[in-house]
Amino acid sequence: MWHPPVSAMPDTLVIDLDGTLVSTDLLHESVFGLLRLNPFYVFLLPLWLLRGKAHMKQMIADRVDLRLDLLPFHTGFLAWLREEHAAGRRLILATASNEKYAHGVAGVLRIFSDVIASDAHTNCSGARKLQQIQSLLGGESFAYAANAPVDLTVWRGAKAAVLVNAPPSVKHRVQNVCEVVQNFEGSTSTWRALLRAMRPHQWLKNLLIFVPLVLSHQFGNINLIAAATLAFISFSLCASSVYLLNDLLDVTDDRQHPTKRKRPFAAGELQMTHGVAALVVLLLAAFAVALLLPPYFLAILLLYYLSTMAYSIWLKRAAILDGLVLAGLYTLRLIAGAAAIAVAPTFWLLAFSIFIFLSLALIKRYSELLLVPADQEQNLAGRGYKPVDMETLAQLGTSSGYLAVLVLALYINGNTVSQLYTRPEALWILCPMMLYWVSRMWLLTRRGDMHDDPVVFTMRDVRTWILGMLAGLALLLATFWATVAEWLQLPV
Repeated sequence: MWHPPVSAMPDTLVIDLDGTLVSTDLLHESVFGLLRLNPFYVFLLPLWLLRGKAHMKQMIADRVDLRLDLLPFHTGFLAWLREEHAAGRRLILATASNEKYAHGVAGVLRIFSDVIASDAHTNCSGARKLQQIQSLLGGESFAYAANAPVDLTVWRGAKAAVLVNAPPSVKHRVQNVCEVVQNFEGSTSTWRALLRAMRPHQWLKNLLIFVPLVLSHQFGNINLIAAATLAFISFSLCASSVYLLNDLLDVTDDRQHPTKRKRPFAAGELQMTHGVAALVVLLLAAFAVALLLPPYFLAILLLYYLSTMAYSIWLKRAAILDGLVLAGLYTLRLIAGAAAIAVAPTFWLLAFSIFIFLSLALIKRYSELLLVPADQEQNLAGRGYKPVDMETLAQLGTSSGYLAVLVLALYINGNTVSQLYTRPEALWILCPMMLYWVSRMWLLTRRGDMHDDPVVFTMRDVRTWILGMLAGLALLLATFWATVAEWLQLPV
């Protein structure tokens, strides 16, 4: 960050809001806040825009309240502004955002003497912003802090420029207009932030697509392996699109969470417009890959996407139902894997999936509730749970995990197992292993040692990996016992 001498800077400093004072755009945030209230507002937005951008902003502001105190302010720039305010410099907030949000931000920071913003009739941007600044100051010189090409019109009327997160092209053009007296630069890579928002580590969940291939004992068929791999790619791209949409809709709730507030949109590291473009590209790519697979897979992928949209907008705020939906989304991955290779998923597999993934979903909610003060009576942000529900969640989650083990035991004892495995008795070791794993997961959760995402925890947990390898060994022994016995010269 470069700090040249500022003795020649005018006594009045005018500051832009979107992308400058805050690392986000309040119009974009308010649009997603509106869609979260009711997604069908998307059909009204073009009608409001026909009457002008200022009218559209007003219609949105009338319906959406933003948590302005939680906005991702540019910390270095804001600290400098506070110093300038304390030294007696006059600070004016001038923004194209609606006046409701502009005055709200000014009320939070308490460093601005005046506010210039859009209202129901005037969109305060470009030349209109410059006119209002000049009208307020009556010809007095001023410095202007901003970052975008649209601000060049204002800089032409300013005596000095302060750049905040400005791209190189803007810096070059501003230097030809007026003197640059301060330059605050950002350091976050857009591509790196986008990759984080896509959450590629969560693609591990989509390995469930390969389970029907393994359990049907066709893992030696190259064509089916290729089909399952395409299904994995399709679901992973679709899931990343969903994660981006979910984070865009949940940005306010995420900022109230101790760990989720670091997500790229919540932290202001990634612009919402970039997220929208990426989620559309990812979704189109997911369905393009799905066209290479059987039509039934395409239908399952569409059902998965619609279900996740319903979850992101409505169902995640419904207690218990949200856990059942999450368990159902995991089960859809198994069904999709079966559809990709044209086999029918068994009742046992689907029942086991519902119970075990409901247990994991409730672990996630319990872990989040541990972060909420016990005396708080309000719901967990964006969810339908209160701290008083923790004991109920623990009971339901533990019971669901044990029911999954019961389903596994009944399956191993069934008639179909003897047709698929030469030594099905080797599978019995899976039951005590699962009992241990479920019990340990909930023990760590109750102690507060569980990550708020159990998928991340299992990725890092050494014991889980050991249990997984032992389970794989048991499956191999049960399947190829005759070959192993012949090699070791043991009775079959």
